[in-house]
Amino acid sequence: MKKIILYSLFTLLALYAPAQKRIKVACVGNSITYGYTLPERETQAYPSQLQQMLGDTYQVGNFGKSGATLLNKGHRPYMQQEEYRQAMEFAGDIVVIHLGINDTDPRDWPHYQDEFIRDYLALIDSFRTVRPGCKIIIAKLTPIADRHPRFESGTRDWHGEIQQAIETVARVADVQLMDFEQPLYPYPFLLPDAIHPNPEGAKILAQTVYSAITGDYGGLQMPITYTNGMVLQRDRPLLIKGKANAHSKIKVKIAGQKKTTETDSQGCWQVTLAPLAAGGPHTLSITDGKTSLLYKDVLAGEVWLCSGQSNMEFMLKATTTAAEDVPAANDDQLRLFDMKGRWLTYAVEWPVSVLDSLNHLQYYKHAQWENATPETARDFSAIAFYFGKMLRDSLQVPVGLICNAVGGSPTEAWIERSTLEYRFPAILKQWTGNDFIQDWVRGRAALNIKKSSYKEQRHPYEPCYLYEAGIRPLESFPIKGVIWYQGESNAHNFTTHEKLFHLLVDSWRKNWNDKQLPFYYVQLSSIDRPSWPWFRDSQRRMMNTIPATGMAVSSDLGDSLDVHPRNKKPIGDRLGRWALNRTYNHTQVVPSGPMFRNVEFRNGAAYLAFDYGEGLHSADGQPLHTFEVAEIDGLFEPAVAEVEGNRLKVYNKNIKNPRYVRYGWQPFTRANLVNETGLPASTFRTE
Repeated sequence: MKKIILYSLFTLLALYAPAQKRIKVACVGNSITYGYTLPERETQAYPSQLQQMLGDTYQVGNFGKSGATLLNKGHRPYMQQEEYRQAMEFAGDIVVIHLGINDTDPRDWPHYQDEFIRDYLALIDSFRTVRPGCKIIIAKLTPIADRHPRFESGTRDWHGEIQQAIETVARVADVQLMDFEQPLYPYPFLLPDAIHPNPEGAKILAQTVYSAITGDYGGLQMPITYTNGMVLQRDRPLLIKGKANAHSKIKVKIAGQKKTTETDSQGCWQVTLAPLAAGGPHTLSITDGKTSLLYKDVLAGEVWLCSGQSNMEFMLKATTTAAEDVPAANDDQLRLFDMKGRWLTYAVEWPVSVLDSLNHLQYYKHAQWENATPETARDFSAIAFYFGKMLRDSLQVPVGLICNAVGGSPTEAWIERSTLEYRFPAILKQWTGNDFIQDWVRGRAALNIKKSSYKEQRHPYEPCYLYEAGIRPLESFPIKGVIWYQGESNAHNFTTHEKLFHLLVDSWRKNWNDKQLPFYYVQLSSIDRPSWPWFRDSQRRMMNTIPATGMAVSSDLGDSLDVHPRNKKPIGDRLGRWALNRTYNHTQVVPSGPMFRNVEFRNGAAYLAFDYGEGLHSADGQPLHTFEVAEIDGLFEPAVAEVEGNRLKVYNKNIKNPRYVRYGWQPFTRANLVNETGLPASTFRTE
């Protein structure tokens, strides 16, 4: 009886006790906050999903107004709307603001941009007036996809300018800044009309706000390249970066060094340690006080990214020298990080179950660092393996190779999205029917995703896709340089490729914050495809326009019928020569075969000078062949080529006034000019 009375008393006290005050969160914004276009706005708008995440201790209010501008002289100023009045009455403890998208309208930003910061500060001050001490969180704008009808006419540029203005507001007003752009940016399918997120996109926004309010970013996390057995770049300041919950204390230890830092409000952190000398093994420990990550058997050495399409992907086990090279591939100082696609881009229709994973950039299998052994090396890139082995033999330091090549992939798939948006937006438009993109590429992609009914279905060949799926996840993991073998899927249009290749190198150097990041690539081989002579020459000429690059010639190793020549060791070695000569200053290593430098015409002959032209001779002991000359009419005729010191004299007795020379100008060529090291000359055409 006594127990019953006591229980009743406690129940009554609970009933009459004042309820705990809920924390009020005011979500201020435009149609994206409101939930425009969502099938079930009341439950799917990001404030509604945020309420579910935060729970009953919070009260979330949705004060979004479709079409609202931040600018008070804009076409629909937020501070003049009923939703603003309601937000003021709500007097939130936390105010989340996402405004500015509608200010990209040509009625607004071009005329009133000078007032944006002042108007934003006034909006913030108004909430601070009604609720002194309230927490203000402002958001960088959600992305606008290139499909937007005004994208190139102003929206793209004004969107970027507004983002910068919002960052300024955050600093001046001393408020928390969160990013609504980056979580959605790699997933344009989440913006069906190019602006408004679908329910999944709204959930991502809700999660972003949840993390900004609570500081919960999922705890300590590191990029995918951090595993046991990893190789860290030696002899340069050691940058280590990751994610953790906001304002966590991060401690990093390696090789007797200790560094402590704190995550920012967005959960990001980084430390820079003193350079590591080549060697190891080391243990790298990272902790946030709750979670500890321990990486064992860590080496310091040379780290290279190996990328491109199928000829870089081509496995060691399929080479002409596999029988001897695979069993000998034992080297615990050569480490491999092999990123392979979950689904190969063969001529098949992929199952429906694959398609959603593709949209979410889940294309690559999980990878980890592994020692080179016959078992690991046999399925690794042959060219990358031979390149790494040459560095190991020459430098006598650990070498780490990251390979993420994808068969058939075009250059545009590897370029960062904003680079294409600003410098080549036309290639993004309806890419499956875009003539900038090779027919074969579009056809193969269409076949792979044939079972999809989704208009914005993604594929690894789509512009930007492999950058977003295979480069961004590396999180700028420090590397020494890049080797690249690709071009077969862009050879239909060398002028487009010239533009794309410049953008590729620029975007990767931007990612790694290194304007001189070494970039050594393979010139296409020989095969009976008509456009290839022009494409090869374009690749040759780009060495003169892109700094810190080198080109490995492969035309002497081609196959008239097979785009995948099996003799890969010479290609890996030739890339290694460029790296040793240019990157490691081994000047005694000749990096290349003869490269055309200039031509002088006199007395009915052409006199050609070459870089790396010492000891010119024919590779097969036969007369030099595949040289041609032409007069101003450009009608080429076969020519005789004779060595004169380190130059060539080229002539045809029937052509009295030669003006042009070309060499190896056939899709499949048996050109035979080499230098004293036996390295082949690049095919070329004089201008």
